[in-house]
Amino acid sequence: MVGITQRRTGEHVNTNGVWDLLQNMEKMTVLSLCFLLCADLLDLAVGYLTVTIEPLPPVVVGETVTLKCNFKTDGRLREIVWYRVTDGGTIKQKIFTYDAMFSTNYSHLEDYRRREDLVYQSTVRLPEVRISDNGPYECHVGIYDRATREKVVLASGNVFLTVMSPPNNISVVAENTPAPFSRYQAQNFTLVCTAKGGKPAPSVYFKRDGELIEVISYVQPTAGDEGGASAGVRGARPLISRDLDDTKLQKYLSLLGPDGRPGRLYTETPGHSYNTPGQQGSEPSPATEVIPETVVSREFPRWVQSTDPLYYFSNTHIPQSDGSVLVQAKLTWTLNPQLDNDALFSCEVKHPALSMPMQTEVTLAAPKGPKLFMTPARAKVGDTVRITVQGFQVGSPGNEVFPEPLFTWTRVGGRLLDGSTERDGKELVLERVPAELNGSMYRCTAQNPLGSTDTHTRLIVFENPSMMKNKQSQNSGAARLDVLGLTWLALILTVTAELT
Repeated sequence: MVGITQRRTGEHVNTNGVWDLLQNMEKMTVLSLCFLLCADLLDLAVGYLTVTIEPLPPVVVGETVTLKCNFKTDGRLREIVWYRVTDGGTIKQKIFTYDAMFSTNYSHLEDYRRREDLVYQSTVRLPEVRISDNGPYECHVGIYDRATREKVVLASGNVFLTVMSPPNNISVVAENTPAPFSRYQAQNFTLVCTAKGGKPAPSVYFKRDGELIEVISYVQPTAGDEGGASAGVRGARPLISRDLDDTKLQKYLSLLGPDGRPGRLYTETPGHSYNTPGQQGSEPSPATEVIPETVVSREFPRWVQSTDPLYYFSNTHIPQSDGSVLVQAKLTWTLNPQLDNDALFSCEVKHPALSMPMQTEVTLAAPKGPKLFMTPARAKVGDTVRITVQGFQVGSPGNEVFPEPLFTWTRVGGRLLDGSTERDGKELVLERVPAELNGSMYRCTAQNPLGSTDTHTRLIVFENPSMMKNKQSQNSGAARLDVLGLTWLALILTVTAELT
C-alpha cells in the first residue's frame, strides 16, 4: 500500500508539470502573436522603401547619359533628389529635385490597410558629358510616414559614372633639336611622342616602316643623375658602347688630325688641311678659296654602322588639371645616318574610347640644300640686306627635313658685318651694307643629326644715287668755300699793298 501510494503521488507530480508547460506555451503564443501584430502594425504605419540605381558602363566625352534610379515602396512619395558627389564625398551638389507636393504625377493610396507595392523610376539625362562629370552620383528618395503623415522616411542609392576621353592631339618631335651633325662621333637620337587629352591614359608604341619596333623599357633618369640621357639604360653605359671594338677604334683614330681633333673633309672647310710635321704647307688665301657646290655629307665611319639597332623605350604619365593624362613616350637608339635616312617612324596611340588607333608619322631626312632668298633683290650701298632660308632645293613640301635643321651663316674669306665669325638662324641680316662688301660670298650651312649641306650666295652692292648726290653736294659746297676764301685773301692782300 505504501508503494502504491508513492506511485500515485509521483503521477500527481507529473501531471502538474505538464499543466505548467501548457500554461507557459500559451503565454508564449500570446506574446508571439502580440509581437507579430505590433510588427505588422508598425510596418503598416511606416511602410517600406528600397532604392537601387542601375549600373552604368563607361561613356565617352560628348555622349548623352541617362541616370536611372529605381525605388519600390508602398508608401506615399514625398521627394526625389539627385546629387553629384565631389571632393571625395565632402561636397554634394544638387542636380535634380522632384517635389511631390506640387505635382500630380504620383499615385495616392487611400486605403492604408491594404498592402500594395508601387515601383517608381527617376531618370536624369546628362547631355554631352565632360571629363569633369566623372564621379559618384546619389539618388535620395523620401516617403511619408504613415503614422504621422509629416515625418519623412529616406533611402538612397549611388552609382559611379566613368567618363572616358580619347586623346585629342598626338605629335612626334625630335628631342634636343636643332642639333649639329657629327661625322666622327655616333649620336644617340630620341623621338618623343606626346598624346594629350586622354582619360584613362592611352597606350603608346612606335613603328618603323610599318613594323612594330621591339623595344627595351627603361626608367628615365632624374635631372641630378649622372650620365645624362644614357643613365638608366643598362646602368650608365652609353648606348653606342657595343659598337666600339679595337678594330673600329683604330678606324676612328685614323680620322683624327695630328692634334687629336677630328680631321676635316672637303665638304666642311674647303681648301684647308692639316700638315704633318716636317711638311711645308700653305693655306690658300681667302680670296682664292674654292667654293664647292651644294653637297650633302654622306661619309661616315664604319663603326657607326649597325644592322641590329637597340631601341630603348620610356613612358611618362603626367596628370592634368582637367582629369586627363598627358603621356610622353620616348624612343632612343644609336643613330646611323646611312641606315636611318629616309626611314619612316610612326607613333600609334590606342585607347578604349577609340575604334582604331590614332597615328602620326615622320620621315627622317637630311637637309638637301637650302633655298636662299635675298631682299632687296638689287641692294644698294647703305641698304639693310636680309638673306633668308625659304625651304630646300630637294624635297616635298610639308615634310622636307626632319628633325629641324640648324642653320649657320659664315662669310667666305672673312668675318660677318658685325665682326662675328658665324651666326645661327634662318635669316642673316646685314645692316647698312658698305660698298666694300660688293662681291662677298656668304655660306649657309644646314645640318641635322642625319647630315649637312652648304649653299652659297653672292652679295652684289650697287651705288646709291641719293648718297652720291649728297656727296657731290658736299664736295661742291666745299669747293665754293675754297673759292670764297681765295677771293677774300686776294682782297686783303690788295688793300695791304695800297696802304703800304
